[in-house]
Amino acid sequence: MNILYYVPYSPNLVRVRPYNLIRALLHRGHSVTLASLVTHPADHEDLQKLASEGARVVFSPMSKWQSLINCVLYLPSRYPLQAVYSWNASLVRQLKTLIAEDHFDVIHVEHLRGARVGIALRNGTTLPVVWDSVDNISHLFRQARKKAVKASSRLITSVELFRTPAYERWLCEQFDHTLVTSPIDRQAFLNLKPKFPERISVLPNGVDLDFFTPGAPEQRHQEEIVVSGKMSYHANISMVIHLVQDIMPLVWNERPKVKLIIAGKDPPQTIKSFAQDPRITVTGEVPDIRLYLQHATVAVAPITYGAGIQNKVLEAMACATPVVASPQAVQALNSVDGKDLLVAESPQSFAEKILLLLNNPLVREEIGQCGRRYIEQYHSWNAVAQNLEEVYEKVIENQPQSHRR
Repeated sequence: MNILYYVPYSPNLVRVRPYNLIRALLHRGHSVTLASLVTHPADHEDLQKLASEGARVVFSPMSKWQSLINCVLYLPSRYPLQAVYSWNASLVRQLKTLIAEDHFDVIHVEHLRGARVGIALRNGTTLPVVWDSVDNISHLFRQARKKAVKASSRLITSVELFRTPAYERWLCEQFDHTLVTSPIDRQAFLNLKPKFPERISVLPNGVDLDFFTPGAPEQRHQEEIVVSGKMSYHANISMVIHLVQDIMPLVWNERPKVKLIIAGKDPPQTIKSFAQDPRITVTGEVPDIRLYLQHATVAVAPITYGAGIQNKVLEAMACATPVVASPQAVQALNSVDGKDLLVAESPQSFAEKILLLLNNPLVREEIGQCGRRYIEQYHSWNAVAQNLEEVYEKVIENQPQSHRR
């Protein structure tokens, strides 16, 4: 197939879903034209990596000022700010020219931030369009509003919640198919009562099994806990605060020498300040997250709210690092508590599960290996890409014969 794939941010090892789906599609013999926005100089390097693997790359620069202007201009409208934040008319013009000149089979657009571009392209072509929503943003914002500490955060989520549910329902009805990463997000879309519920399906995230590997056993530290993720993301900020303030004191009461590594880019000052405790390291952006996952004794994901599938959990399990996670972190998985990983909810229970792993090397080894096998069975990117192909084939087949190229 010849695929036009639009992502409103450059795919990379942090934005793993589009990065790995595009790579897998290329490796499976498809042609992929990647369209994206460049908001930072490093984005060029990210795009070049995919170009070196065979993707044709089309991009347009996008400044934060442009995004802010978009939000101000559309504030009086019915559009959620997320839906207009990445709107770029210049890139849309480029893509319409490409569509007129090339013979694409399907258009793929990602996230609520990319949906408006998908609508613009759909209005000018007979090509089928697949929208990968990734998460149900309305569901995420409802949780964020409840957990928000700052009044400004509560205000923003409240404003967005006034607009987003109706808009997400409308989007489901505009595209030929909608994808989400978890059954929970699919149900959240169904709760919006769209006209075509059969057009919504789950496409889970995968893990690059050749990249995320267990490493050498002797690399493992004996008293080191790691929590990972993009630390500017509001759900991850809430997670880390909960971990440091509510869970780690209970762990340190029993094991005072345990180190905590907070690994992830763009931590706010709230998280940076935790490094004043000598037992806590806040890394900021790291060149290779594998080193932290492969060295840690235990990986933790005590998220208090979220949507979709948690890559931080999948990547740790792929590295055979035993994981302790909250129910919210694993609700999209088919993993077995006590076998593939450990699940805990209250701070006391979470600390007990961490201590169980710290105190029992054989239990750590067994759960780590089971976690790796689970990822191999259910979350290889090749298998996920094969499922995506089936979605593409279905929407292409459903196009009227006269509209096919």
